[in-house]
Amino acid sequence: MPSAKRKIIHPTEDSPQIKKKPKKSDEVPKSISTQAKKSNSIYERPGIVATAPAAAAVDADPPLQRLLRALESQPARSRKVPQPAVMYWMRMEDLRISDNRALALASQCAKQISAPLICIFVFNPGDYRAHDRSPRRIDFAIRNLRIIKAALSKLHIPLHTVVHAGSRKAVPETVMSLMMEHDVSHLFANIEYEVDELRRDTKMVETASKAEILCKFVHDKLIVEPGRVKSKDDKYYSVYSPWLKTWTRLVQTDPQFLAEADFPFPNETSVHQDQKLAKLFESEIPESIAGFECEDAAKMEEIWPAGYTKAVEILSRFLYTKARSSQLGESSPLAEGAEDVTSKTTRIGQYAEQRSRCDKDTSSRLSPYLASGVISARQCLREVMLAMGSKTLEPSRTSGPGMWIQEVAWRDFYTHVMAAFPRVSMGRPFLEKFADVFWEDDVDGRLLQAWKDGMTGYPIIDAAMRQCKIQGWMPNRMRMAAASFLTKDLMLDWRFGERHFMQSFIDGDLASNNGGWQWCASTGTDPQPWFRVFNPTLQGEKADPTGDYVRHFVPELSKLRGKAVHDPFHHLDKNAFRKLGYPEPIIEHSFARDRAIRRFKNVGQA
Repeated sequence: MPSAKRKIIHPTEDSPQIKKKPKKSDEVPKSISTQAKKSNSIYERPGIVATAPAAAAVDADPPLQRLLRALESQPARSRKVPQPAVMYWMRMEDLRISDNRALALASQCAKQISAPLICIFVFNPGDYRAHDRSPRRIDFAIRNLRIIKAALSKLHIPLHTVVHAGSRKAVPETVMSLMMEHDVSHLFANIEYEVDELRRDTKMVETASKAEILCKFVHDKLIVEPGRVKSKDDKYYSVYSPWLKTWTRLVQTDPQFLAEADFPFPNETSVHQDQKLAKLFESEIPESIAGFECEDAAKMEEIWPAGYTKAVEILSRFLYTKARSSQLGESSPLAEGAEDVTSKTTRIGQYAEQRSRCDKDTSSRLSPYLASGVISARQCLREVMLAMGSKTLEPSRTSGPGMWIQEVAWRDFYTHVMAAFPRVSMGRPFLEKFADVFWEDDVDGRLLQAWKDGMTGYPIIDAAMRQCKIQGWMPNRMRMAAASFLTKDLMLDWRFGERHFMQSFIDGDLASNNGGWQWCASTGTDPQPWFRVFNPTLQGEKADPTGDYVRHFVPELSKLRGKAVHDPFHHLDKNAFRKLGYPEPIIEHSFARDRAIRRFKNVGQA
């Protein structure tokens, strides 16, 4: 029989279910956790989050604009060398050969000047630490690079990898050394839009210009590049809906936005006789990067197979087969048993209605491949249009394909925001009026650790966080639910969660991750209104109506059915609940909701 409502001990009292000490590697940085109770703010802590004046200064002259100016101010011609080479610099976000704009342009340039094409990739552990890159993301890059190297070798194009062990800001010097050694006259790369990467590339252009090496860095990651989607007043949008209308109009009227980049030409076979170039073919892809060894590499390889061909197959499954409950867990997206069905009953056909369901594979599972650029967003949308028999891109909320196109557009939107308002990648909230929201101290990290471990006593949140730990990924609805719980129920600073997701997910992308966290925390662009707080129990009932998702990831609850699986504390008697070995709710939702609304309404007050 269901029990009467029992009192939940709040985490400010002596709560036994959260006494577990955090692991050393998961401890909250002291500079964050030991906040002064006077202001309870980490916003002005040097080295953690940029100060408001510093962030405003960067916003006033965005790094992307500085890079574009540096590119425009280069000499018109490159240096003259007897036997020049052309170099393409592959990055963490363009790990593919097909439909790669910078690689295509580099190949065309090499053919035009009768020069060999060289490809390089620079591993930069300093950057990975600074940007909270996960070992899973680095391992995924390594696995894809092995496939790319083999494919390029068939084109007689070397892929040379370097592990940069020095200061992360000295990467341009490493690249410059390689270019001088191989008489490079032209350097090509796709633009990365994070602040540090843009500053790196600006330095690269300025350094190369002094040696008369011509740099061409181009837009490739997005459907529409930052700076193109503006209002009639020539201002950047901060609200998605009007931004989407302008974005859609641009894509519909200019076919170049979805145009496929040319496949690279092969080098002459004579490159293998050149002593310097031949050595580049001998360059080996490292097994791992020190400090970023992936402990569950074998499982990640099964769940997230590498390579462009696999990405295309995963996209095809999404477009032409139906969802399966057997795929809700840590299984390969290409597992046998997929059933081809009519367009209306495919996963994308049902996406508008089913995208929030987490008890079967309703999502595309393409996010790791898009984040690493294993497949281009352009190809994804071209394939959607082909599958639907449409010649026009039609984002909408009323059809599955239209809804998924909107999700791809959200990826563009958040990167546009980061490029136009770079303070968001410097730890600042987009809405500065919420800079002093009073967050809980959690000095010993118990609340944060309970959330990370999936031990909050809220089944849907715990299932999501355990999926994060096991699979390095979770569907978008679960990311929203988990983020809302951390920021609104536990009232912990959103940047703790932002960091944990980046350090855990195989698809960590700064712009999308930051945008999602700030949306849930009500501090970002077009955010979830601060007075709306997700009820975790209701979220579970809606997203996991069968309970299969919770039962899979929270085995303590595997025998529960009905409403008890999403709220066992209130639907089982005391003894039955105790036998589950599952924690009591870490906080009472109604109390947490009222507290969150009060603190956002009265910023700075507890």
